[in-house]
Amino acid sequence: MTGTTRSSADIEPRRKRILFRCWHRGIREMDLVLGSFADAEIETLSEAELDELEAIMAEHDRDLVMWVTGERPVPDRFRTGLFPRICAFTPDFSPVTAETFGKTK
Repeated sequence: MTGTTRSSADIEPRRKRILFRCWHRGIREMDLVLGSFADAEIETLSEAELDELEAIMAEHDRDLVMWVTGERPVPDRFRTGLFPRICAFTPDFSPVTAETFGKTK
């Protein structure tokens, strides 16, 4: 189970690979951070932003967690651009219910 809330069937192969990798990081905290961000933003990211996201994903999960949580300072190379957007992103964790899909009990 990934946690993703969207289908990747309708997106191009590069975005599909990135979406998959965002949800399969190795530690659940980064799955939730990067995966939730990718679910919401993957279709609107420019090619340069996709390059930047791939560079972020190349970092070690442990480092990413410490930067996102503020346990360690964010390196200068990630202080601008996409990384602050990822850190500021607030996913929708509302429970999925029958009403979400227009069904009643």
